[in-house]
Amino acid sequence: MKVILIAIAAVSSFISLHGQVTLTMAPEAYYCPPCNNSCDQLSFESAGTCKHCGMVLIKQTAEQREKSMTKKKLTICFYLQDGVEVLDFAGPMEVFSYSGFDVFTVSKTKKPIVSQGILKVIPEYDIHDAPKADILAFFGGNANSASNDDQVIAWVKNQKPNYYFSVCTGAFILGKAGLLDNLTATTFHSSIDALRKENPKTKVLSDVRFVDNGNVITTAGISAGIDGALHLVSKLKGEEIAKNTAYYMEYDKWIPNEGLIVKK
Repeated sequence: MKVILIAIAAVSSFISLHGQVTLTMAPEAYYCPPCNNSCDQLSFESAGTCKHCGMVLIKQTAEQREKSMTKKKLTICFYLQDGVEVLDFAGPMEVFSYSGFDVFTVSKTKKPIVSQGILKVIPEYDIHDAPKADILAFFGGNANSASNDDQVIAWVKNQKPNYYFSVCTGAFILGKAGLLDNLTATTFHSSIDALRKENPKTKVLSDVRFVDNGNVITTAGISAGIDGALHLVSKLKGEEIAKNTAYYMEYDKWIPNEGLIVKK
């Protein structure tokens, strides 16, 4: 009886459907990198890509997988103002989401905002009830409505995340909060001179995709936010995760470390 039970257990642990099995099986298998989808709960018997999300599978032991799945996710707060540029925030949102970050949205109020006069977004939180985040992100498109709002800037100053991230003219919000003082930064190409004028203590560069000062990362406009987001993913979770995300997004132009990384 004991032999039969062992045999049944061994067979049942390897039952699969098109090569996918449950997390309780073999001591070593192939898994989808955490992408916040249901396929995070699956494992596979051979190398390849996830049949559900398309990401390249990674090889892990059961113990490694358990640790990666139970590890607290890094949180990132996307502050969105009315008129925000769609790709400014949607590109990085795709990157961070598929890289396993916990992304949430905040605005001054919870009233729906309209991006580029087309897309309606309902913020999850306002500046009065938003939880603290590991990363605080700002984006272009009517960014002066936030940078010139004393309540918003007071909220920014009070956050104290581990990292600040801006895309396009979102850098003006960081600048108004004094977070770019004595640092190097960049912004949307047609706003370079304006950022220099408003932030005389900041070295503002043109013709660079992103600038990494350590815990403050600014990017150029629109699509450059994807480069900056992939760089931050690589910095925090490893280049392999960032490459898998870029591959999944078919973002073929990404070159690791293509921006300026300021040496301390």
